[in-house]
Formats: sequence, C-alpha cells, structure tokens
Amino acid sequence: MTPRLRTIGQAAIPVSRLSFGAAGIGNLFTPVTDTQAEEAITTALAHGYRYFDTAPHYGLGLSERRLGSVLRRQPRDQFTISTKVGRLLIPQESHSDDLADGFAVPATHRRVWDFSAQGVRRSLLSSLERLGLDRVDIVYLHDPDAHEQQALDEAYPELERLRSEGIIKAIGIGMNQAELPTRFIRNTDIDAVLLAGRYTLLDQRGLHQLLPLAHERGVAVILGGIFNSGLLADPKPGAPFDYSAAPEQTLARAVALKAVCERHHVPLRAAALQFPLSHPAVVSVLVGTRSASQTTDATQMTNLSIPTDLWAEMKALGLLPDSAPTPEETG
Repeated sequence: MTPRLRTIGQAAIPVSRLSFGAAGIGNLFTPVTDTQAEEAITTALAHGYRYFDTAPHYGLGLSERRLGSVLRRQPRDQFTISTKVGRLLIPQESHSDDLADGFAVPATHRRVWDFSAQGVRRSLLSSLERLGLDRVDIVYLHDPDAHEQQALDEAYPELERLRSEGIIKAIGIGMNQAELPTRFIRNTDIDAVLLAGRYTLLDQRGLHQLLPLAHERGVAVILGGIFNSGLLADPKPGAPFDYSAAPEQTLARAVALKAVCERHHVPLRAAALQFPLSHPAVVSVLVGTRSASQTTDATQMTNLSIPTDLWAEMKALGLLPDSAPTPEETG
C-alpha cells in the first residue's frame, strides 16, 4: 500500500492516515509474545503505516521497548513516533500483576502522576532509553484530567523547551474527553490532539467544539479508540464500550449501525474506520493492533469501497448527525 501522508505542526511531521497504536503490544488485557509484537509492527510497515504511538503507561514500558526494538532498525526518516508524559514509572518490589491497570505484565513498577517540568523531562528521557532512540517526533500530555492546571503551567512550558532544543518536534495532548483539549487549543501553541473515543460512529462529542476549532487553528487531530473499546468491532450483549459493559441504549445503536452496514454488504469495522477520517481536522486514525492479522485487517477495512447510500441511510435514521462529514462528501 502506498502511504497517504498528512503532516503535523510547523515541522510538517509526516503521518499515515492509518497508524499503529501500541497499547496492544504492551499486553493490554491479555499477553502478546515478543514475536507477535514484532510481526504486528513489521506488517504495519509493509502496509504503509508510518506513524507509531506508544506510552510508558502501556505495559509499564513494555510497549516502548518492543516498538523501539523494531523501529530503531529502520531508517529514521521512514517513521514518525510519539510517546507520552504525565506518569512516571517507579520501580517496586512486587509479586503481583498489573491487570488492575489493564496490562498483563508483572507489576515491577508503580505509576506516579507527575506533570511538573522536572517530571516531564525525566519521563521523556526514560522513554528514549526504553525506545533506544535519541529523539521522538511528538510528545503528548497523557490524561491530565485531574492535573489540568499543572499541565498548563508546568508541563506544557517544559515541552515547549524540549521542542526548542530539538529533542521533540511537536507537542500534543492525549485524552478521552473533548473539553480540556479544546482549552489547550485555545490557550497554547500545541500541534496535535490525540482524541480517544470521542469521534466515532457511536460518539461524536468531539464534533461540536474541538474539531472545528482544531481545523480553524491548524491543530492536527489524531483519533484513537474508534471502535469504542470493541463495541463497534462486534456489537453484542456484554461487549465493552469505553472499557466497561455497554449501556443498553448504546448497544442498541451499535446493533442498528451494524444492520445498516449489513444491508449494504459492508463490515461495520470498515465504516467505523473510514467515517472519522472524513473530518478535515483529522490527519490519522490510530488502530490498536496486537498481531499481523489485525494489522492487515485494518488496512483492508480502510481501503474497502463503501457505497454512498450507506452514509445517507445512517443519517436518515438519526444514527449520525447531519453535520458530520462522510466519505462521499470529502472524497
């Protein structure tokens, strides 16, 4: 697949429209072997993925180590990589696992929230060591929900200093809410927002303020969680929505979306992947994959032709707002 590239920030950092979210290879919920992780990454590269996102939080550094072990063997100008700050990993003696935080790894470290300037720099230097790289392209403030003021007053200015030093090229904020990233767009010079789960077939909260403002200000939006934790991949009773059991009304909407797709002979996964890419503020969709087969499936679903009538029917049934751009409107 020839990569379709867009860019982020004044540094014009290239990103592929379909990108690799590396939480899965950090053993999110269930274990992944080193071989499976490497195959997922190399398959992504073969399919034209050029943007890879990770974080210390993902598997207590396992995701960063696995991603770096593959990417540092590639020419540095052939990939874009991002990581996150806000959680320091502190070594600890423990015989338990990390499943309480969602990762099937030994609890060798504990996470400590830290959006201080010193904490930001310390976190990034530790990430670079795990990745085996001398720089990353984008750094996101990771989930500063309860640390809003410190993120604005201390963490963000430190990222500006790191950007001016050339250690990073772009600054972003990554959250599963739309309100605080909107404030950052208004009040800072950030380059990107990683918005998880808030602009999908099921949840368009990002459409009201964040996406129009980002487009107006030239802030790139990268979308994660486009399957809303799995409900849009396979809507059925008991399926998760935003990491907990889907409410009955939400499940019913997902089932109705699937029914429209089936009438047009289109997998729901394809519609879920292609819909959010239609907004002009969106430069990339991150897909969390943990295997070569999942990486290949995401590529195939993104490239699948979808009839215009499918989007029209979703809007006619009230399953999508009329104001939401759809692929036939944006080409």
